[in-house]
Amino acid sequence: MSLVLVISQLPVATVPGVAAGSDGPEGPDAELFAAELPSWVAEDAGARGEPADNGARIVSRNWVGQRALDLGIRSPSLADVGMVRVLLPPGWRAQPSKEWPVLYLLHGCCEPADYRSWTEFTDVRRFVADEPVMVVMPSDGSAGMYSQWRNFGVATVPDWETFHLTEVRQILERNYNAGTRRAVAGISIGGFGAMHYAFRHPDMFRAAASYSGMLHTTGPFVPEIVKGILIREGYYDWRALWGDDRANRELWRAHNPYNNVGALRGTDLYVSGGNGIAGPLDPKPKLDVLESSALYTSKFFVRKLRANGIPVTTDFYGRGTHSWPYWERALHRSWPMLTADLYR
Repeated sequence: MSLVLVISQLPVATVPGVAAGSDGPEGPDAELFAAELPSWVAEDAGARGEPADNGARIVSRNWVGQRALDLGIRSPSLADVGMVRVLLPPGWRAQPSKEWPVLYLLHGCCEPADYRSWTEFTDVRRFVADEPVMVVMPSDGSAGMYSQWRNFGVATVPDWETFHLTEVRQILERNYNAGTRRAVAGISIGGFGAMHYAFRHPDMFRAAASYSGMLHTTGPFVPEIVKGILIREGYYDWRALWGDDRANRELWRAHNPYNNVGALRGTDLYVSGGNGIAGPLDPKPKLDVLESSALYTSKFFVRKLRANGIPVTTDFYGRGTHSWPYWERALHRSWPMLTADLYR
């Protein structure tokens, strides 16, 4: 059996005791979803309705907690409605003229919870409850790869990069007082997304963190993993993403963090991952090839950074699988680095 087929048949990472696809009340912060909403939420306070430059606009708003808001955005870049969950900072309502620092949290592939994953599978609501930061969790579809899709040169839809960094960004800045001090972190292909966005937009993010991310997409056997992920999610002609990994190698390299480390100089960087062997946060023994593969690419990436004199903080913690308990812990551990320049 080929590596592509093996990867395409791997299960989706979940949290023990939490049903994949459940919405909030099943997760660690269930009581925060159930909290009574203040009166200003019912009034949809702060929703000014200003569109992005390309016409992207809010078409739905759903408050799912006292400071948690789901936005549906009609996106030209997606030719569809894209979703984003936002955790507004404490004091947001009381300080209508204040601009707030922003942390993007990116989800992984193949996750039914999608943009809801971080609040469903981690304690992020509780963890940031007293932090003066806006947390933005946008959808990347089932496996959007945080990229503009090539589609054989015929179309550039979906374009997740523009949706996240132009449309979502401008809508939050114009309607909800998001500021220009930003950091980004993600898990699995969201870890790739965090470093991908950081090097492609070096003036946009002050810090970037990858938790179990695929950070060398052209490394030995790694294109097969990317193809397997796409096939698992129904993208049977994986070349629609960046083309063929051999014939279009330069396009693959243009999206590969490993090949573009120079653009990360000056960004605070954090990289973590486990070795794929069940560890202290796993309920039973297992061997996780996705986590070991992510660690393999992350170590390549870190070596390249250091060879170029670019500082990076690492947490290669040994035993641990490709699963949410480790990513929740990674967010906690990386928090001081992620926010150091946001609060200044």
